[in-house]
Amino acid sequence: MDYDKALELFEPTLGFEVHVELNTQTKMFSDAPNPAAAGAEHGEPNTMITPVDLGLPGSLPVVNEEAIKYSISLGLALGCEIAPSSRFARKNYFYPDLAKNYQISQFDEPIAFEGSVEIELESGRTITVPIERAHMEEDAGKLTHVGGSTGRIQGAEYSLVDYNRAGVPLVEIVTHMITGAEADAPEVGKAYVSAIRDIVRSLGISEARMERGNLRCDANISLSPRGSGKLGTRTETKNVNSMRSVERAVRYEIQRQAAILQKGGTITQETRHWHEDTGVTSAGRPKSDADDYRYFPEPDLLPVEPSAELIAELRAALPEPPAQRRKRLQAAWGFTDLEFRDVNNAGLFSEIEATVEAGTTPAQARKWWTGEIARLANMQGADASSLISPADVAALVALMNDGVLNDSLARQVLEGVIAGEGTPAEVVDGRGLKLVSDDGPLIAAIDEALAAQPDVLAKIREGKVQAAGAVIGAVMKAMKGQADAARVRELVLERAAAE
Repeated sequence: MDYDKALELFEPTLGFEVHVELNTQTKMFSDAPNPAAAGAEHGEPNTMITPVDLGLPGSLPVVNEEAIKYSISLGLALGCEIAPSSRFARKNYFYPDLAKNYQISQFDEPIAFEGSVEIELESGRTITVPIERAHMEEDAGKLTHVGGSTGRIQGAEYSLVDYNRAGVPLVEIVTHMITGAEADAPEVGKAYVSAIRDIVRSLGISEARMERGNLRCDANISLSPRGSGKLGTRTETKNVNSMRSVERAVRYEIQRQAAILQKGGTITQETRHWHEDTGVTSAGRPKSDADDYRYFPEPDLLPVEPSAELIAELRAALPEPPAQRRKRLQAAWGFTDLEFRDVNNAGLFSEIEATVEAGTTPAQARKWWTGEIARLANMQGADASSLISPADVAALVALMNDGVLNDSLARQVLEGVIAGEGTPAEVVDGRGLKLVSDDGPLIAAIDEALAAQPDVLAKIREGKVQAAGAVIGAVMKAMKGQADAARVRELVLERAAAE
């Protein structure tokens, strides 16, 4: 159904569950290396594991103290209350990537609860997203389905399981129902997940890279007939892996549900899979309620009881809130409100900040991230942050400032970096893209161009300096864009003055 028509007939209610992988050095309940740690290599399958991660008989979990501190810091940054006592529970279900047949999580006693996050939309509208809870848990392993055409379990010949990710510490942030978003619902989803990413990055507790699974979003959407006052049946679109996809998935699910309801059909409470290539969701499994998981307190772990002194210490150590930092840096960078809104709407504030810290000017950083990098990201259907690092963007700009590259060559180097050909310097060497500023080759190319256009020098002497453009263009073409245009112009004007 047309999106505007869907909003005319139905009111959307949203809810989001965002999973954040913490970057502690070891896992949540074992001393196995954490693949989500900063700079960690995932290694060969099933090499970053211990008996605890595999649920082997006699193995006992031990809580990662650093993960608890990270979780408290995140709860405080979300404006949550920190529970004086919280408890782990066993969430029972069978799936091959869950070796114990249960997940250690938190159920009725989460470590953090009742907070809120304020987000700003492109229109300038602000919305307060209410947080129900933020609880600690462990991640499951990863299944790879082999055979078939979709990479999913349906139609696969067999599946492989890698338990390296099993036991990685997670915090799951669950919102209360979000009403009143109306037509802005897709943008609300994108802006909220972006705000969570900014918060966890500012805390330094996660890489928060969606394309790597450090940050995962499940989007709950339901529709109710406009004015009915009744809640509709929700669906849960699982593990959407980019900001752009969150926005698209929410929009699609609203349109899909509206079409079914208008025809008198009913919505099935289920999980759904988002397909990035086709932009649609497909049915997963019927959504279980909490009772189906048979939660009970984890008998091998004591309650978590952080002291008031620890909570106060972590609260005092909180960094400047991202929204406040943005306002401060807008003034420091000299961006207009429109320029800064473009940065925020693109979700590239952190990337630009990191690029400036790496040595570029704010204007240069904004130009590349919101320009060519964003364009290439849109073409690939990816987040710009997943294509290139701020350090590489800063290195690219430095090569331009040093006269090694012009703008055209820099774009080619950018494409090479994104293609995995190495750092900007390595791409310059590998592709032979260094700007030619040596006078010898330039003079030879100028002489050839002047021989083909003998009247140019006379025109320049008559005051028609713009005539030099024809020679400059010919030289740039002959040298495949690797000539220093400014130096070519100087040499042409020198030739005209000398003869």
